[in-house]
Amino acid sequence: MQTTPLLTGQRPGDIRRLARPVNLIAAASVVVSLIVGLRVEPSTLWGFLPIALYGILAALGMRILVATSVAVLSAALLLLPGPQVVVEIARESAVDQVTIIGVVILLGGGLAEILRASGAATRIVSAAIRVAGTSNTTSVAAGIMLTCLLLVAALGTLAGALAVAVPVLLPVAARAGLTRSATASAIFIGGCAGFAIAPFAGGNIAIMQAADTGYLGYLLHGGGPLAVLSIVVGMIVVPWMQRRTVGGDDHYSPDELGAIETDSPAVDDRRAGRAAVAFAVTLLAVLVVATITTAGIALPLIALPLLAVVTAAGAGMSPKTFAINAYRGAAKLAWLFVLFYLLALLFNAIARLNPFTVVLGSYGSEIRGLTPFLFAMTVALIGWVGVPGASAAQVVLLDKIFGELASIAGIGAGVWVVVLLFASKADTYGPLPNVNMLGVMGLCRSANVRNILITGWCVLLPAVAMYTLFIYLGTR
Repeated sequence: MQTTPLLTGQRPGDIRRLARPVNLIAAASVVVSLIVGLRVEPSTLWGFLPIALYGILAALGMRILVATSVAVLSAALLLLPGPQVVVEIARESAVDQVTIIGVVILLGGGLAEILRASGAATRIVSAAIRVAGTSNTTSVAAGIMLTCLLLVAALGTLAGALAVAVPVLLPVAARAGLTRSATASAIFIGGCAGFAIAPFAGGNIAIMQAADTGYLGYLLHGGGPLAVLSIVVGMIVVPWMQRRTVGGDDHYSPDELGAIETDSPAVDDRRAGRAAVAFAVTLLAVLVVATITTAGIALPLIALPLLAVVTAAGAGMSPKTFAINAYRGAAKLAWLFVLFYLLALLFNAIARLNPFTVVLGSYGSEIRGLTPFLFAMTVALIGWVGVPGASAAQVVLLDKIFGELASIAGIGAGVWVVVLLFASKADTYGPLPNVNMLGVMGLCRSANVRNILITGWCVLLPAVAMYTLFIYLGTR
């Protein structure tokens, strides 16, 4: 079965045909940047060129690391800094908040691998399923959503957490008679709900930084309502999806109906239980601290290594094994750290080009006259349909471009949380297939793109209505 064209919407030939014009756009932009850099002094509106180039190249399919590198090169050619300025930009970028988000992502990857290797992740999954029960398809679906929510929220990574949870959840879903499409819907909705409230997810941390608010403020204004809405919608959509597909050829095969398998002896199972308890208790303490303090980005830098050490200690993991697993988990996400350091270089170079001052000087009075509601909705829609990339990178990019303008327009912290959350996460739910949807389908061995799209739309439509209302009320 040829699934690649169906799932991606592009055949390999289409991708090859796109590569040449995309490369030509990149090369032409680099040449233009050099010419402008030789002739124009900062401050200049040409400073927006690297940002526009970044978005266009990524939207046209260039790999995000390559697109970001080209944008950094464009900014460097526009600025043409001397050796001393180059060193200053590199030093500033190394300690920039954007780079620190990359460090947080590395630490989260290490923690996720410790949870997997210690068995704590599997115990969390099993406990959540036991709480929800397995008496009927509705309770199993609720348990699957709850499990995915908890694990993704704890690990702060959607794909990584689901990769741990789904192998354990599939036999449970199969025994209960859930179809592949219904299982994929439950896992997708639960995982995305957990990602919305994950305190250590890079995108959520970026939103808190941009809006200058703590975890509790983020939870109240943005992540919490989306998570609640997702689960409420899921309790309607997943049973409906089950009824829609139960009469067709969408069931798991008999060899997938066995009990949850484990190859760990009893002593390892006890260690996994201790690791899970140690992790849960420490995480609860960290969340309490996060809600009553304004530690900001310093909190995950301390909390994530602490959680990893406590979990490993609970499992009786040796220091050598701990180091190997933590390194393995972080290494998988090293490309994201590089991405965020490149973004820090890009934004620091653009700050020296200073295009924002030109905009404010030329159009400041018009911006002050904009309706705050219209401005906020415009930024949210730009992020949804026009700014590609990892969610944290989207947040940082939008805040760099529009943050100062939002202050002029009178956008408060709570509304800015909503705007950035919608801008960075709405495309997860639609309107087109995306990596998160396709990843869930792959894990669940489902091939029906239409059903996962319907699931996403069922969350997206009420979410758009809810956040539009929030923005309207917050900008009155």
